Amino acid sequence: MASTLNPYIQFADNARQAMEFYKDVFGGELNVSTFGDFGGGDPEHAPPADGVMHAQLETPSGFTLMASDTPPGMPRMEGSSIAISLSGDDSDELRGWWDRLSDGGQVQVPLEKQMWGDEFGMCADRFGIGWMVNIAGEQSASE
Repeated sequence: MASTLNPYIQFADNARQAMEFYKDVFGGELNVSTFGDFGGGDPEHAPPADGVMHAQLETPSGFTLMASDTPPGMPRMEGSSIAISLSGDDSDELRGWWDRLSDGGQVQVPLEKQMWGDEFGMCADRFGIGWMVNIAGEQSASE
């Protein structure tokens, strides 16, 4: 799998509706995972179980659009609700990009293994642009 560059949009609480709209506009296959699908976390501050943790639309034109609802406690300001997502399985390339992007910036989520099996990190670069890096985990021979 080659590395990809995709827009990732954060919504207040209507990511599912927005992504269904984009599917109507662009066509393609929409996959949605909710916070409830993964469980865990502090129940008192947990996001709504039906909130969108991750949605991904793959269009026939080759576009990939990703989105999520903003969980409680995570800041979201209008005009800054888009982050750029870099993902793939080329660990060296992606780590190099992460190192350069986060240098002089602010790391919100350190690049480390996550509950879904991949390594993931979030940062704002020195110019305030949001980036997410996801390095695919080891795939089993049956996949």
